[in-house]
Amino acid sequence: MRSRYSAYVMKREDYLLATWHPSTRPASLKLAAQQPSPTWLGLDVKRHEENGEHAIVEFIARLRYGGGKAQRMHEISSFVREQGCWYYLDGRFPEG
Repeated sequence: MRSRYSAYVMKREDYLLATWHPSTRPASLKLAAQQPSPTWLGLDVKRHEENGEHAIVEFIARLRYGGGKAQRMHEISSFVREQGCWYYLDGRFPEG
């Protein structure tokens, strides 16, 4: 999760797509075209649970768009391990 957060910070769309499972991977993320571009302020991993070849990671990422107010993105991400590599499957935003 930390490497994917760093890839968002550095706008490394190639890395994000390479670590996204082919079954759910979008064609592109268009990070360079995102306006205003977010300023990433930090990552807090709240929980990590591994069950064999599957895992979930709950995190809160802080970001700001332009000169606006800081925001929080709270997600529970699902991952799967194939041939020794972890791949992002999808994420959901918890209520509350």
